[in-house]
This record gives sequence, C-alpha cells and structure tokens, in this order.
Amino acid sequence: MPRMKEFTVTIQDKPGALGKCFLALAERGVNILAFQSFVEEGESLARMLVDDPAAAKAVLGSQRAIFEETEAVVARLPHRPGQLGRAAAVLGENKINIDYSYCGIEPGSNLVMVVFGVDNLTKAAKVLDELAAEAS
Repeated sequence: MPRMKEFTVTIQDKPGALGKCFLALAERGVNILAFQSFVEEGESLARMLVDDPAAAKAVLGSQRAIFEETEAVVARLPHRPGQLGRAAAVLGENKINIDYSYCGIEPGSNLVMVVFGVDNLTKAAKVLDELAAEAS
C-alpha cells in the first residue's frame, strides 16, 4: 500500500481555471490519476494524485500556483460492491480517522484507487494492505 505524494492546489473560483491548471499539467505529460475539486471560502481547491510528482511540482511552480504537497495512503481495491465500505470500516475499526477521501482508476487495470487522507498513514497503510490481500 503505497503512500503517495498528493497535491492540493488553490485555484481561482471562476470558469476555466480548473481546466487551465489541468491542461498545463497535461502539456508536460503529467497524468492525473485521481482528483477531487471543491469550492471553499470563495476559492476552488483541487486535490490530486499524479503519475509524476516532480514534473507536477515544476508545472505548478512555473504557474505561480499556490499548492501544498502532502502524503496520502492509497488502497487499490477490486471494483465491486462493498469494497469502499470495507476499506472505510477497517480504518474506523483501527481507530484511524478519515479526513477526506476520493478515488480514481489504477492505470492499466480494473482496480479502483481509493485515496484516504488519514491521521495515521503508517497504520492505515498496514490495515488497507491486509484488506486488499483478502479481496484479491
């Protein structure tokens, strides 16, 4: 269960701003694997996992974007009913608080990537690894 670099980018809350950010990443060959976007206090926030964090950081820096780079834990689960519920439940059973979550598709497979921002990355990675092993 990898811990992956995650970017949270602050973007103007106006038409086309999110697209401009995503296209800038694409022009440098950065693939967005999973993302979540929401508006908070008049700003749009986009949280994302990418396949090339170093290139994404360079692109965001060149755009003078306001961004934060953190780590999240990623569960790769079969795409079938109940898997997301089991993952969230096993974190709760292990007293791990979920601050946020979102999902994407594992490139080249039919596995769903579920991204969890949690209060204990190491413990979350361990219990989600065990869950993924049971599910496969």
